[in-house]
Amino acid sequence: MDNIPEKFMNQDGTLNTEALMHSYTELEKKIGGMITVPTEKSDDSVREKFNRAIGVPSSASEYPTDELYDDENLRQKFFDIGLTSNQVSEIYKIANEFLSPVVSEIYATQNESSAINQLQNFFGGTEKMNTALHAINSFGEKFLPRDAFEELCTTPQGIQSIYKMMQSMEPNVHTENSASENLTDSQLRHMMRDPKYWRDNDAEYIRKIENGFKKLYSGAK
Repeated sequence: MDNIPEKFMNQDGTLNTEALMHSYTELEKKIGGMITVPTEKSDDSVREKFNRAIGVPSSASEYPTDELYDDENLRQKFFDIGLTSNQVSEIYKIANEFLSPVVSEIYATQNESSAINQLQNFFGGTEKMNTALHAINSFGEKFLPRDAFEELCTTPQGIQSIYKMMQSMEPNVHTENSASENLTDSQLRHMMRDPKYWRDNDAEYIRKIENGFKKLYSGAK
């Protein structure tokens, strides 16, 4: 018994089995509470115990969320590779710091492209849109308060509403591209034979003809 520690020996030199069993029990508890770093051969229980110990949630739905980047599939990828909740939070912070300006620019570009497409469809093509926008700008600068005009011009719907307002005020209001002309009935009918009127549906050209007829026959019974 020379190799047995004194704490396990009685004063009379016999083995203190009670102290030995108590120490063994405590050792088992300690070993049982130890975390084993999983290897490729480790079973799922070892992996799960390790993940819970370091802060990996029990499911992907328990990860913190982010308004801009949060996505169910993304959170599942985080879970599959064993990221902790703190690590995911840090990823969101980094993304917001470095990627938000880029994402915002992409969104702005997409919105601008969508707005242009809507206006092109409304006016019937790029050239007609540009002509109409020039007329709308002249109209707005002349007849609308600057703040109201600028606010309306921030959306395709606002621009369209200005255009409709401009049309409803004619023939008393004219822009640079729709300046009042004293056209005769013959001249107006000749203009109607132009493909821009009957084939291309040119909004500005049609508006000019309609305006001419309104002026010409506004006093007729």
